[in-house]
Amino acid sequence: MFHRVVIPVLASRRSKALAALAVGAALIGATPADARPPAATPPAPEFADATVHDPDHIEVDGVHYVFGSHLQVARSDDLVAWEQVAEGVNDANPIFDDVTEELEEALDWAQSDTLWAPDVTRLPDGRFAMYYNACKGDSPRSAMGLAVADKVTGPYKHQGIFLKSGMWGEESEDGTVYDATVHPNVVDPDVFTDADGRWWMVYGSFSGGIFILELDPATGFPLPDQGYGTHLWGGNHSRIEGPAVQYDAETGYYYLFVTYGGLDATGGYNVRVARSTAPDGPYVDMSGRDMADVKADPTKPLFDDATIAPTAVKLLGNHEFSRVPGDPGTGRGIGYVSSGGSSPITVDGQSYLIFHTRFPGQGELHQVRVHEMELDPHGWPVVAPLRYGGEASDATKRADAVGTWSVVDHAPKDIDTDVHRAQAVTLTQEGEVTGALTGTWERDGQSRILLHLDGDVIEAELSRQFDPNRAEWVWTFSGLRDSGAALWGVRTELVSPAEAVQRVADDLNLPDTTSTDLLLPTVGTQGSTIAWASSVPAVISPDGDVTRPARGEADAVVTLTATITNGDATAEVSFQVTVPARSGTGLVASYGFDGDLTGTLTGTGTVTGPKIPDQGGTITYAEGVTGQAAVFDGASGVRLPDGLVHGPTWSVSLWLNPAETRAFTTSFFAAQSTESWVSLLPEGHGGVGGNTMLWSGTAWYDADLGRRIPTNEWTHVAFTVDAGDVVAWLDGERVYEGAGFPDVLKDSTAVFALGVNWWDLPYRGLMDELRVYDDVLTDLQVAELAAG
Repeated sequence: MFHRVVIPVLASRRSKALAALAVGAALIGATPADARPPAATPPAPEFADATVHDPDHIEVDGVHYVFGSHLQVARSDDLVAWEQVAEGVNDANPIFDDVTEELEEALDWAQSDTLWAPDVTRLPDGRFAMYYNACKGDSPRSAMGLAVADKVTGPYKHQGIFLKSGMWGEESEDGTVYDATVHPNVVDPDVFTDADGRWWMVYGSFSGGIFILELDPATGFPLPDQGYGTHLWGGNHSRIEGPAVQYDAETGYYYLFVTYGGLDATGGYNVRVARSTAPDGPYVDMSGRDMADVKADPTKPLFDDATIAPTAVKLLGNHEFSRVPGDPGTGRGIGYVSSGGSSPITVDGQSYLIFHTRFPGQGELHQVRVHEMELDPHGWPVVAPLRYGGEASDATKRADAVGTWSVVDHAPKDIDTDVHRAQAVTLTQEGEVTGALTGTWERDGQSRILLHLDGDVIEAELSRQFDPNRAEWVWTFSGLRDSGAALWGVRTELVSPAEAVQRVADDLNLPDTTSTDLLLPTVGTQGSTIAWASSVPAVISPDGDVTRPARGEADAVVTLTATITNGDATAEVSFQVTVPARSGTGLVASYGFDGDLTGTLTGTGTVTGPKIPDQGGTITYAEGVTGQAAVFDGASGVRLPDGLVHGPTWSVSLWLNPAETRAFTTSFFAAQSTESWVSLLPEGHGGVGGNTMLWSGTAWYDADLGRRIPTNEWTHVAFTVDAGDVVAWLDGERVYEGAGFPDVLKDSTAVFALGVNWWDLPYRGLMDELRVYDDVLTDLQVAELAAG
């Protein structure tokens, strides 16, 4: 487990480190790691995952619940295995009898059909209070209210709205005309109790920043005459949101956790913290900077990240403990992208941080994660590098730092899409730090080490954690640089150069056949290098670029040879890969929707209900771009014949005229299975901007087309997928080009549908002139199609 440190006196970071130097050498030499008895191995955890964005935690009768945006709810008995309880702001969600009816006033005010991150708290009378909020999303027009229930899982009953924001040109809650640069967006509430038993709610997002109000515990509502309350952090449209406060009686500090950046996979979400000796501030960071002064530069464009990025203590952000050939485990490794919406908790004396996160290379997929959290010797939180996997044995109290580590440095504290990838660092028995970081190290008791790196002294907490990629318990450390950025380490296995080369050779694998570019690794375990040679570089280059033979030519067979080197050790391994020639014929299916679903060159479509397998549904017809068009009523779809196209090269052209657009709603859907699919989304998948998007899963790919197609008018949309390359057009204009698009449609069993998939709300609007090709479209062809 991650061991708690009791802090009777907070010494300075520098003085603590200098005092330890006097005994460092003796401590390092006294207990060689290899001489210690092995630690007992705990059982492997059985993880189960749930989807809750911005999770807020409450424990009831030993069961842990998290409530999040879009009325997502999950529960767990052990913080390891999670079970989905509810999701979706619709009448099927059991948390309300009918949430859209119960919270109609808030949804109408916010001009929204969903809810953002709530807080659920138990009132003194035993009832459960949900502080809910609805937000328009593209502006700070929001409403926050209170609903109560006798059970934590509801049904909740609306008690009233108590805060509003975004009332442009009108008087706001504090009696002045609403100004989004200084007044808050009333979202993301978090309720806590201070050391004297007083109730508080911290809240806010972007716009004017983070604020705090005192509550009346008897009613759950704010005390009167506070307006928006006291300003704590942010302003001028700073990307700072998701506040949560945890009080620690031993240090006497209130810790205010927030999330910087944007929530989607490219938004750079990352978790920060500041602290105060009073619940209502001021909150300061490691340099003593008052967070109330941290706000965007008003002379710069909205959401100026550069000004706020250096502030606060960064606990975690985009990172990856990458796996290379020959490393233990499988796949690319483990890591997080855009982690945030955190909820700090303490259970039986152990602190944890609960948050949602996305993952490298997996698009907008997000899940709940729980990490153990500790206080360093100066009273600042540090978060363990790997997810919580249950209690480890008492033997984990022994330091075991000598060896090679995979180290993630969360500095610099920029807010961007960069993923901080782990680098190899060795802590020697003699107290040296070598590899990607250099310096010295020493032990500081049984559960801490001091790392002296580039003038920084990092006091890192040691822990034994479960690595889900390697499926084994490993040693980890976590500490803070003097700049207030986390430094994480996971200990790795060290083998001889000869064994490293052999492990790389055994791990390398290439497909027998490919039409798409190959990712040929050049680095293997423990710094091994991999050099590639090709027998036919014009077809597959040594860099993995694939050029298919032309239509009518023979398939090409290429031998790729990898030479693996580590020190004096070397090995070779070869693969034969076939590259098929192009074989497309052009147009393979055409649907004009002139009064029916008859297809030219292929079979007739069939009407479905609101999901692909559902019966029922109705398709009618109205005036279209050419002749008539199909009318989708928002509760129906069309199933097209299976296997219209398959393979790495295909194209689609169609006209769309949506009556409305909704996140995740598809217009054109093609899938090999529920795990492998492509979807054309008029409003994207809920990320920033809501642009029209070509989206794939679970080999996640987001092709953002740069704008959202309008409602109640026709737009021509076309795209081509060709051996990993993807091009998309809107109204004949090329708007997207990308590489690495997944080869989803493998064979003739692939499913094709219009307006529906297996999960989301159906399309509502018109559709006309659908054409499907087994070849690429050119700019000229698309321009002609877009001309109508």
